[in-house]
Amino acid sequence: MDALAIDVLQLLPLAVLGAVLGLDVVSFPQAMISRPIVAATAAGALIGQPLRGLAIGVALEFFALESLPFGASRYPEWGSAAVVGGALFAMTPDNTPAAMTVATLAALLTASISGTSMVALRRWNAQRAHRQEAGLLRGSGSTVVALQLTGMTADLVRGGLITLLGLAIFTPLRTAILATFTFPGTLSRAVVVSVASAVGLAAVWKVTQSTSGARWWLLSGLAVGFGIAWGLW
Repeated sequence: MDALAIDVLQLLPLAVLGAVLGLDVVSFPQAMISRPIVAATAAGALIGQPLRGLAIGVALEFFALESLPFGASRYPEWGSAAVVGGALFAMTPDNTPAAMTVATLAALLTASISGTSMVALRRWNAQRAHRQEAGLLRGSGSTVVALQLTGMTADLVRGGLITLLGLAIFTPLRTAILATFTFPGTLSRAVVVSVASAVGLAAVWKVTQSTSGARWWLLSGLAVGFGIAWGLW
């Protein structure tokens, strides 16, 4: 019991991070801090390995490009999921076989499950709004504020629970799976990078072909990015 309590306490900072980033996806403040490249890097920093978090964050960002959170569409929730993936990869020593592959799969599964939890939360919010219909029709400010605060609090708790459960489930699974692999860690990373790049490039191609002016925005962003990289170099 004591060991379990210690493990949970070690995961709590990551759960809090996942809660905040899960909230950012839709509810508040939508500041893009829930993007995988940011979320995974932050998770890695909490483990003491920000660069490992950044490495897997870049790969997850390519996967996330395929699903754009527009309107009422269903999509994976990447904020909490990237914390799970970033933390799992950051916990693993360098050159561990299949480390990035396992962490990426864990993040993808968590993103899918967390996306489903967002749909359930929306339905619950709709039911609460329906029960408060009389106050809404009167234009009651207190009713609106109460609905908003309750919805955001529920989303915060949702993100934290998803992160905590994801880490609690995938941390021991990662240990068991990694113990069975013997091929080089470089091969694991190459597989993830290749698949993620293919998904990301396909998503970029789709957007540039279907959105007016997207090509110029893409080229401008690349030019600015290369300019900054050149200056840092």
